[in-house]
Parts: sequence; C-alpha cells; structure tokens
Amino acid sequence: MLFPRVNANASLNDSFLAAAALLLAGLGALWWNVARTGRTLTYEFFPRPVHWVQMIMHSSVYAYWGWYWREVYHEIPLIAAQVFFLYALDMLVCWFRRDKWILGFGPIPIIFSMNLFLWFRDDWFYLQFVMIAIIVFGKEFIKWQRDGRPAHIFNPSAFALFLTSLVLLATRTTPITWGAEISSTFNNPPNIYLEIFLLGLVVQGLFSVTLVTLSSAAMLVALDFLYLGSTGMYRFIDFNIHPAVFLGLHLLVTDPATSPRKNFGKVIFGAAYGAGVFLVYGWLDSLGQPTFYDKLLCVPLLNLTVRALDRLSIAVSAWFARQSLAKLRPVKALADWSSQQANFGFMGIWVVLFGCMLATGFLGGKHPGSDPAFWQKACDAGHGQACRILAQTLDVQCQHNSAGGCFELGVLISDGKKLPRDPMNAGRTFKRACDLGLENACAGLLNLVRTDGDGVLMQFCNQGDGQSCFMLGSLYYGGDGVTRNLEHSAELFQQSCTDGFTRGCGQIGESYLFGEGVPKDIAKAREILERACDGGYGPGCFNVGIMHRQGIETPVNEPLAEARFRQGCNLGDREACDALKPTRPVAK
Repeated sequence: MLFPRVNANASLNDSFLAAAALLLAGLGALWWNVARTGRTLTYEFFPRPVHWVQMIMHSSVYAYWGWYWREVYHEIPLIAAQVFFLYALDMLVCWFRRDKWILGFGPIPIIFSMNLFLWFRDDWFYLQFVMIAIIVFGKEFIKWQRDGRPAHIFNPSAFALFLTSLVLLATRTTPITWGAEISSTFNNPPNIYLEIFLLGLVVQGLFSVTLVTLSSAAMLVALDFLYLGSTGMYRFIDFNIHPAVFLGLHLLVTDPATSPRKNFGKVIFGAAYGAGVFLVYGWLDSLGQPTFYDKLLCVPLLNLTVRALDRLSIAVSAWFARQSLAKLRPVKALADWSSQQANFGFMGIWVVLFGCMLATGFLGGKHPGSDPAFWQKACDAGHGQACRILAQTLDVQCQHNSAGGCFELGVLISDGKKLPRDPMNAGRTFKRACDLGLENACAGLLNLVRTDGDGVLMQFCNQGDGQSCFMLGSLYYGGDGVTRNLEHSAELFQQSCTDGFTRGCGQIGESYLFGEGVPKDIAKAREILERACDGGYGPGCFNVGIMHRQGIETPVNEPLAEARFRQGCNLGDREACDALKPTRPVAK
C-alpha cells in the first residue's frame, strides 16, 4: 500500500531513502559508541494514559474527516511512516544521551496532531521528516526545570508547526503543502463541531484541561461580538470559529505537559490563545498571507509563559484567601472542592456554552459573512475593508465555478471605484465566467481588452487557452478596440486551433479560404474546415458543403455536400439549413 506510491514519485522515493540513510548512519554511530564505551542499553515500556487517550481521539477525527475528504485516507501510509521515523529517531537520540529509552505511545499523538494541521506534498515530503527532527531535538534539548524536574518547554508538534509556518510565510511557499486544503476541508463533515466537542470532553474529564478550551472559546466569542459591534462587520468571513481553530483549542493548547497546572493560569493561557488567533488572523489577512496559520503561530509563545502563569496563580490564590470574600460559606465550599470536582464544574459550564453556540447557529450555522450581499452592503456604505472582503468572498465563489461570482468580482476590480483597478485579475475572472457560459462576462472581457490592451487576453492565450486566442484574433480581425491586423488575427486563429479550440480551426480555415491574413489556399482550407466541421463547427460544415456541391478544388459530390449541410444545420448554422432547400446560396 505504501511502496507503490513512494516508488511512483522520484522525489518522494528520495525523501524516504534519505530518511532511511539518516537512521542507518545514526544506528552505526550508536553501535560504535556502545562498542567503544561498553555501555548497556535498555528500554522501559511505559504507556502514559494521556498518550493513548490522545491517540484514540486523534484517530477518531481522522476517520470522520477522511470519510468526507478521501485524501486523508490516502495519506495514512505516509503518516504511519512518520510515526516509525519518530520512534526510531527518538530512540537513537535518547540512547546517545542515556542508557535507558522510555518506550510508550507518545510519538503517535505527536505525529497525528502535526498532520491534522499541515503536511507537505509528495515532491516536498522530505520536509515532513525535517519537522519530525525538529520535534525530537526540541523535546530533548529545549528544557527547563518545572516543579523541580526537567521538562520540555514546547508542545512538540506545535513547536515544529510554528517554525515551519514561519518559513513558509517568509518564503511564500505555502502551495508546496496541503495546509490550505486541510483547513478548508475540515468543514466538509456534517456536525464536525459536535464530534470535536465530544472527543474533547473525554480528554478534559481525564486530564483536567477544560479551563483552557473553555476560556479560548469564550475569548473568541467575546472578540467576535466586540468586533461586530464596533465595526458593523465580521472578523472571520465564513465562520465565527473555524472548525480547524476549534480543533486547535482542543488539541494544540491542552497538552498537560506544556500548559499551566493552576486554574487561574489555565484561564489566562486559554484566553490568550483565543485572542492570539483573533489578532494573528487579522495580521495575516492584512499581509495577503494564508490565514489558516492563525492557530499555529501562538502556541510556542504561550508555552514560554506557563511557569510564570503558575506562579501568578499561586500568588492570586494566596491573595484571595486573605480577603473577607473568601470566608463566605459558598465561596469556601467551592474552594474546598478537589481539582477533579472543580474540573467537572468547568465542564458543565463548557457544555452550556457549547450548547448555546450550537443552538443559536453561532457554530455550525450559516455565517452571515459567507454571503457576499452582506459585504456588498457594507462596501456600498463606504467600508474599504468590506470591499476587500467582498472581493475575497466572490473569489471563493468563482473558484467553486460560480459564473455570477466571477463576473461580479471582475466588475468590482475592473471599474476602480471601490478597489484599486486590477485589469489582469479582472480578465482572469471575466474569462472564468465566460468559460462557464455567462455571455455578459465575455462582453466584459472584450471591453477590458478595448480599455487595457490585448495583454489581458494574451496572458491566457500564451498559457494555451485556445478560446482566449480566438477572442483576441476576432478583435484584430474586426479592428474592434485594436488596430485591424489580419495577419496577426490569422496567427491567433491558428494558435487557437492548435490549442484545441474548434472555432479557431474554423476561422483559420476561412482565412485560407478567402486569403485573409494568409495566402489563399483552397485545398488547405477544405482540409481544415472538414476537421472543424467534424469537431462541431457549423459554419465549417456549410463551407465544405458548398465546395463539394460546386466542385471547388474537389470533385462535385452532391450526397456528401448534403450530408455536410445537414451536419451544419444540426449544429445550428442557419445557412447550412437554407442550403438544404431548393434555392442554393453561394459560398460565404
């Protein structure tokens, strides 16, 4: 299952060979070290509950998500290979530094968590192994003392995701990953919020991390409403809380080893994550960068605060204990709760908050910001940012084959009234709408050529789009908005035909038939028009029918002529239909 895919891609195969070579080299160096020093290497199997519970939770997310985006299932063999690589590299690094390796389920949820947010395409898959190396070395070497014991500072998967995201943003190379597709497809499964919530309850009940998730969600809700109230617009276009962000506040910030252990610290930690996602989203959006990185850039920075937050929590608890309010019976009763009892209380609050968000459509309902009409109204009211977001929402519709969305986007960015003019992108969207059958968009594209020059269409023609070559050739043939040039028109019709656009073949055939822009060549014209007729070009059928009927550069053949006329008539050519009647017209 794994090897056929690896063998089919040279770059992917090289990535696996390089990873295997690295492990073998490490194993050789370890063997030499052990032989030289006489060390005895051992291991201990120690399955921590937090690891195997997270493994089950992650697997459930993959199973449900993959059912609605099958690329997830296709990736499973590569995810399994990453798990093996992490186990092997972790073993080597550990035995180089110590005699005992602790074997457990830890590497599995680390890899599962990382791949829930980012993975590289096959041609760049070696970078996936680089991320795993960052995980191993970061976990092993970047440590501090916590509660009198050494502990790794960063959430391992979040640390690798953070560094990788920074590099991808700086180099603008996000397309080499599946990051955007991963983020967008999390909305495919119905009731995805409910699944994540229910799985999260298991982790929260076992490991008392509810306050982190609760405060993150509450902060996002509060900031959403504050932003809407102050600006009249939504911060997020499609969702109040994106499903991938909802997953992040259940997985990325709830690692017990790298999050605060005191309740007050958990509240601040979670709220800071929610605020960070909100702010980073706006920052990325203003830079024109992919916004799905919003949930990945905050976690390591927050990990650095956990010791300070725990100390602050202790100080706040001590201060509160000295106040008279703490001596009230209800407050004292709450203070006497065990950490587990308090966590169950927080879980109750989280259940109520989630139920309200789900019932009101705040989560899972149709977000008003996903409707271009909302942003159109705000744009018409003079909100410049709303015009930019309107363009984004229309572009999303255009990418999903909405001819109307493409056309409206073309109008928005071509008239220069509400956004800076962008004729090249306007040409792209008009062209897309024209391809989808919207005649107004075709007219809009031609008008754009008249005002901004033939480069608007030439960019597509040069990329092998035969229809664009044909449209541009038609403009030069008629001198419509450009200087009439029959030679250039014929060149463009020929290019259109070469690129597989049948009408272009018909037009270059007629150019040879009448000597327009090329030397007159009846035989070549008939050959080209015959192919155009067979390809569905009605006027071509009419012209070759006339040639067969009148014996122009071919023997007279009335049956074949009538067959060509009938073929052209069936294709909607009126003159071909007329040619089947007793009155016989002459060639065009």
